[in-house]
Amino acid sequence: MSEEALTVLLADDEPLALRRLRRLAAEVEDVRIVGAAVDGEQALALARETAAQVVIIDVKMPGLDGVSVARALAGPEGPVVIFATAFDRYAVQAFDLAAVDYLLKPFDGTRVAEALARARAQIRARDAEQRIDELRTIVQDLRADGRSAAGDFETELWIDGRGGAQRVLVRDLDWIEAERDYVRLHVGARSFLVRDSIRGLVERLDPEAFVRIHRSAVVRRDRVAQLAPRPGGGLTAVLSTGARPPVGRSHAAAVRRLFRNPSGRARTSKPL
Repeated sequence: MSEEALTVLLADDEPLALRRLRRLAAEVEDVRIVGAAVDGEQALALARETAAQVVIIDVKMPGLDGVSVARALAGPEGPVVIFATAFDRYAVQAFDLAAVDYLLKPFDGTRVAEALARARAQIRARDAEQRIDELRTIVQDLRADGRSAAGDFETELWIDGRGGAQRVLVRDLDWIEAERDYVRLHVGARSFLVRDSIRGLVERLDPEAFVRIHRSAVVRRDRVAQLAPRPGGGLTAVLSTGARPPVGRSHAAAVRRLFRNPSGRARTSKPL
């Protein structure tokens, strides 16, 4: 088998139909039959006992029918259900119960394989979503730990990416730049794009360490080497890294006051 086998439980009260279904399902690559039930009660017990990933079950059975079994097994950890029936009128009810597919009797090998492929795809998608949720929870916990260790301010930022979550220490940030619905974190020669607002991020950073110099730019105070005039008027903050984020006109007076040297003059490359 080329990948981990899909575990499948079968349930049908008709012996001939159950044997045919077992044969056709067993012919599908990477499928392992873990049990066969002849009524709903047995199907429910075997599904819980074997933890089968997929249950193919007849809709109409004496006692507990397939619909009732599917309802009992429903949940985030429950198996994917494929209904088997001789009547297509049950299709709507099947999909109302979030069944991944339904098979019409007499069973056809191609349709059985297609239904199992759909089940495998749904399991993969569900597993991937669960992993993402787990990762988000871990990141949220780490963020909370970072904030509690330093009062109300962030000490580290976690960035979600295709390769997982990456930690960026706030003390390593040089400056932050707004880009529409995102912010770009500049750390030395690298930058990271994060879905956040610059206003929301500034509220979580220590104001003793960071200052907003423009509606779309925040700098770490100890990275500012000098203030320099811009062609056409205004100021730019020259950082120790060589970056030159602009100073907004509405922020200019406050920035000048903030970065004055002990002599009372602003630290600029030339008199302003």
